[in-house]
Amino acid sequence: MISDWILKAATSLSLALLSVALLVTLVRIVRGPTLPDRVLGLDMLVAIAIGFIAVIAIKTGFSLYMDIAIALGLVGFLATIALARFVLTRGLAPERAPRVAATTGGAKPAPKQIKTGRPNRRKRKGGR
Repeated sequence: MISDWILKAATSLSLALLSVALLVTLVRIVRGPTLPDRVLGLDMLVAIAIGFIAVIAIKTGFSLYMDIAIALGLVGFLATIALARFVLTRGLAPERAPRVAATTGGAKPAPKQIKTGRPNRRKRKGGR
């Protein structure tokens, strides 16, 4: 079994490092030049919060904190998916926004043909 002073030192060091990571992530969220940078920063905040909860669970020996960390991970994942979808469709008109198939099994629309700007004027052999 790990001696008490090693466990106390490891948890204190990990809490200090997580605090530094939290501050750096907050700076990235505030200074992030684009919206995807900020979304990534928010996702990182969720990961750091899960780390804090896990370290506190180890420090206190209260295992219910691990269940809270797992639930926070699931909520953070769903929030990241929702924000990514928002970033994907932001700025597009409703008729130009990508369509997603319904959860009832609807089919996705076929992709539109991309026009290259130059017509195909190659002549066929055989006089056609």
